[in-house]
Amino acid sequence: MTSSASPTGDIHQVQNRVALLQLPVTPDKHQNLQTAKDYVAKAHAAGARLCVLPEIWNSPYATSAFPEYAETLPEVGDSLANIGGEGWGVSSTTLMELAKATNMYIVGGSIPETCSGNIYNTCLVVDPSGIIIAKHRKVHLFDVDVPGGIRFKESETLSAGEGTTYFDVDANAEGGLGRVGLGICYDIRFPEYALLLTQTYGCKVLVYPGAFNLTTGPAHWELLQRARAVDGQCFVLTASPARMPPPVEDSDAKYPYYAAWGHSTAVSPWGEVVATCDEQPTMVLADLDMNKVDEMRMAIPTMAQKRHDLYKLVEGNDTDTK
Repeated sequence: MTSSASPTGDIHQVQNRVALLQLPVTPDKHQNLQTAKDYVAKAHAAGARLCVLPEIWNSPYATSAFPEYAETLPEVGDSLANIGGEGWGVSSTTLMELAKATNMYIVGGSIPETCSGNIYNTCLVVDPSGIIIAKHRKVHLFDVDVPGGIRFKESETLSAGEGTTYFDVDANAEGGLGRVGLGICYDIRFPEYALLLTQTYGCKVLVYPGAFNLTTGPAHWELLQRARAVDGQCFVLTASPARMPPPVEDSDAKYPYYAAWGHSTAVSPWGEVVATCDEQPTMVLADLDMNKVDEMRMAIPTMAQKRHDLYKLVEGNDTDTK
């Protein structure tokens, strides 16, 4: 484990230390922005090199809220230097400023994005110089109707993204996190997407900001993380919003109440939970030993043992075996 001095002071970053930020989210966007700033500052003070915010951290998790809270977002390669008249929203510029100020990689959870008449559930990744290095629009929309549980239809207001997303962390540093794959919440239920990231694009870490609920959370949240970790022989990181108390019965709430499961978690390539928490606001820290990825892939070499005569992994309309 190595550390380096941060340009922002005497804070020493620890290589491969990640911080999962389980923020409390309210209907007040400005309060949410301040909360994000406070939690990123905690991650910086703890020596994290990369931090992860939760899904929909600047807005209530409600389809009716997404249009109101949606912002215009920058594209990959954009920085504060070329903000000009693009009209980017305050959530994205805040992330860019925070990344530069703290010298951290920030996986910006997700926020509602407005673009060309559509609304997306979008995650921005910002590098320590404040440049957008990845942009993921949730590709699998959360449309479910569980009898006696939950009914939620993201497609009522959201459009689906169309691509796989990954980025590199400290690409030239020996023993660093390397290539990181990115999904959002419901994306974790689709092993084919994760396998593309690990087997086609060489990701050793998968990150899923998510907001599972009290129906799917206790049943599947940890199970899916461990499954994707074992499938891909990689680390899996998740960051959830904290669970907020329900409104009082006579309150005039504008949006329906959504209870997040919480339990932000880091899982090893062996499928072991290496760090987690409960549903309360908190920060989860984990130091990832990237040697564990290589050890797992050599000890149980499933990637080299595929039976392509029986099955194959393809991307989109591609017919070539992956």
